[in-house]
Amino acid sequence: MSAQIPQPLRLQGSLVALITPMHADGSLDERAYVELVEWQIAEGTDGLVPVGTTGESPTLSHDEHKRVVELCIKAARGRVPVVAGAGSNSTAEAIDFARHAKEAGADATLVVTPYYNKPTQEGLFLHYTAIADAVDLPMVLYNVPSRSVVDILPETMGRLAAHRNIIGVKDATANLARPLHQRATCGSDFIQLTGEDHTALAFNASGGVGCISVTANIAPRLCAEMQKAWREGRVCEAMAIQDRLLPVHDALFCETSPGPVKYAASLLGRGSDVCRLPLAPIAASTRSRVEAAMRGAGLLN
Repeated sequence: MSAQIPQPLRLQGSLVALITPMHADGSLDERAYVELVEWQIAEGTDGLVPVGTTGESPTLSHDEHKRVVELCIKAARGRVPVVAGAGSNSTAEAIDFARHAKEAGADATLVVTPYYNKPTQEGLFLHYTAIADAVDLPMVLYNVPSRSVVDILPETMGRLAAHRNIIGVKDATANLARPLHQRATCGSDFIQLTGEDHTALAFNASGGVGCISVTANIAPRLCAEMQKAWREGRVCEAMAIQDRLLPVHDALFCETSPGPVKYAASLLGRGSDVCRLPLAPIAASTRSRVEAAMRGAGLLN
């Protein structure tokens, strides 16, 4: 009997950049987190991304980071892929997070560009290659120049895409020429996911296959239905959902994320609105704007 050939990991559609619910004292609310994961899957979310920036990874301890990954994987029970955040501006720390993700049973890692250090393109290449060499687990690059200052250029991404463990990118550049150039340097099989909710459909039109979404924390069904409608060629339906969600996207990013989305989730009973310092509680005007946008989109009664 011949051995089965492992199937490549399929990441597409609406993946959620999960918030990390917290108690009033700032400790992890594990029960709310597990309930959030269950709700996401029930609502049709195509993949879970714990402990990214939206999950407040910069202010979680290493033990908390690993605990959240474990909670997500256990709650998901293999029903959808789990792409565990494993980024750091220390390559050694990123390798440690990636090793833990593999041991915990994650399907892939999401590794953000090293923030503050400002590595060169060669530094970025060496950083990601070191992680991919050290841990035999699919990796999604996370390119977010607005937060990390550095930018993985398409030529560098093409070099990285040649590594068997580097399978795709979460592109948060909001530059809709990027997926075209990345498709040219990385090939058509390289998985391109936008990290900007506003560009979800436009990115797909340029070669993307989905979105790692903040808005999906509070509108998982709509985000998943929009992506499915696009894949099935129901473009007008997808665009109608896009229009419906536009004010929500605007509201969720009118202050530093995840402050607004955690407040929005709290209105749905999905944990508190607590964020750890240095993120301050959101302004009263932001709370009003978030609530109004949610009501307008039919997310609140």
